[in-house]
Amino acid sequence: MTVGSYLLDVAGGRRKIRVFEAGDGRPLVFLHSAGGITEDNPFLAALARRWHVFTPLLPGYGDSEGAEGLRDILDVTLHSFDVVDALGLDRPILVGHSMGAMIAAEMAAVAPREVERLGLIAPAGLWLDDHPIPDLFSKLPHELPALLFHDPAFGERMMTAGADFDDPKFLEAFIIRNTRQLAMAGKLLFPIPDRGLAERLYRIRAKTMLIWGESDRVIPPAYGDAFCRGIAGAELVRIPAAGHMVIVEQPEAVVAALARLQ
Repeated sequence: MTVGSYLLDVAGGRRKIRVFEAGDGRPLVFLHSAGGITEDNPFLAALARRWHVFTPLLPGYGDSEGAEGLRDILDVTLHSFDVVDALGLDRPILVGHSMGAMIAAEMAAVAPREVERLGLIAPAGLWLDDHPIPDLFSKLPHELPALLFHDPAFGERMMTAGADFDDPKFLEAFIIRNTRQLAMAGKLLFPIPDRGLAERLYRIRAKTMLIWGESDRVIPPAYGDAFCRGIAGAELVRIPAAGHMVIVEQPEAVVAALARLQ
């Protein structure tokens, strides 16, 4: 599956963002997590076998520009609508993972008539005192696989591409990339990922599929039940042998669940 990549002018040239595009069929916009995404991610290929997939990188990620103009969740939500408009799409299927799912849920709540099909994969955006979400901003690289993946050894291989967490070159590249990305993500997720979404979920009218890894140690599965209580008619699918990075550990199972939005 060939993935196209190009820069897109958004909001009259106020921002310039990188977009990955692949596949045919009904348009689907995928919004990535705080960790970002690359064009060779197998999940994008899995999506593209069923849909025409557009994956915009949020400003601050890759070579997307314009993060300084995005101050809070409302700015990012409106920016995401600007991206859909710049792509020339009309009510595409909207799917997001983690932070991206938080943004997708906000879009569906802010403009309920503009989002008809919504896939939320382990979305951030709520806070349950009995199930606190760990502060990923404070974690060292070697601590992340056990948090993000059902299988930490697999997660380490995926995160390092065979390198060592103690390799100075790996650490330097990781820190440089994360510093830029998390500066953007922190506007939405730090110190806790709660920007009032719980009070807006009732506005969502879209057919909604919630997808959770059963072993999610970042946003525990209890949050899936909370989202279901907030979104009328939402369906929840839990996927075994998967953690927060369910899109990496079980991509085909995630795609199968999303196919129920058709």
